[in-house]
Amino acid sequence: MTELKPGSTIGILGGGQLGRMLSVAASRLGYRCHVYEPGAAPAADVAHAVTNAPYEDEAALRAFAESVDVITYEFENVPTAALDLLESIRPIRPNRRALAVSQDRLTEKDFLSGIGLRTAPYRNVETEADLPAALQDLGAPAILKTRRMGYDGKGQIRFKDQDQREWTGAPSVLEGFVEFSAEISVIVARGADGQVSAFDPGLNVHREGILRTTTVPCGLSQSLLTDAVLIAARIVNALDYIGVMGVELFVTREGLFVNEIAPRVHNSGHWTQAGCAVDQFEQHIRAVVGLPLGDGQRYADVEMENLIGDDMDRLPALLSQARTQVHLYGKGEARPGRKMGHVNRVL
Repeated sequence: MTELKPGSTIGILGGGQLGRMLSVAASRLGYRCHVYEPGAAPAADVAHAVTNAPYEDEAALRAFAESVDVITYEFENVPTAALDLLESIRPIRPNRRALAVSQDRLTEKDFLSGIGLRTAPYRNVETEADLPAALQDLGAPAILKTRRMGYDGKGQIRFKDQDQREWTGAPSVLEGFVEFSAEISVIVARGADGQVSAFDPGLNVHREGILRTTTVPCGLSQSLLTDAVLIAARIVNALDYIGVMGVELFVTREGLFVNEIAPRVHNSGHWTQAGCAVDQFEQHIRAVVGLPLGDGQRYADVEMENLIGDDMDRLPALLSQARTQVHLYGKGEARPGRKMGHVNRVL
């Protein structure tokens, strides 16, 4: 892999807040970004170029690919046909296998189990008719998740008992209950040369299916945190991965269970902007252009809080707080459940 020089252009699939922050990080290293986004694009405010077109527009996809030197992505649900066309013109990093694994929850769990990692017990529920047998196998409580497209609690149904009858409307996976004391996440990076570097694991708190805070240090034993980093490293090495990945893990009495992986920069890694010399966004850019990975050592304790919906009413107070970074995403309307920004508090 040839290192791309400053002045090269990075194509980013997706124009949301993650694309926005990737573009800012790239600009600090002297790279340009061209964002491809079918809908509203907060990243457009800070990108060198933007293509606003559907993923079915082959002419737009081709022009986009020919204008960039490498392609990455800020979300994983890009249609396969679009990826096929793009990859025929420019390299995609992280690679297509990482996308294929993460786009489908069943494929993801099969992959994780296949490399010897523990997940919640699960069953494929292809149709509504398959649900009773799956519930009989796993029991309740359990959670039914669409195999594709679900995020921030969307496409999920919690089953309190085996007699409950609800359906997601799409092929799904049923996950058995795992009793866990905490959820942590590891933001791990793997460079083009195979070097692996991980940020300190963070403690996640969710409410209504949406991440609310991530805090580092997470207050768990060093041996457990070392295990978490080793698990994340095993995943990226197995995928021959290039870039940053978010790995969510449940802390249980039996050890660590992998909840899910995200082949991109991750919400739970935003704290790195205030806690490390090189944050997750710069680390991802370094990896995809072939630069050496940076120093991700934490030099401060940080709490990241998402600003969701009417949390924006607190903005004047947040701006006046000491040791606090405010990051806004440039979105127009503050709706319930919509991520409008985040703050990083140095503790």
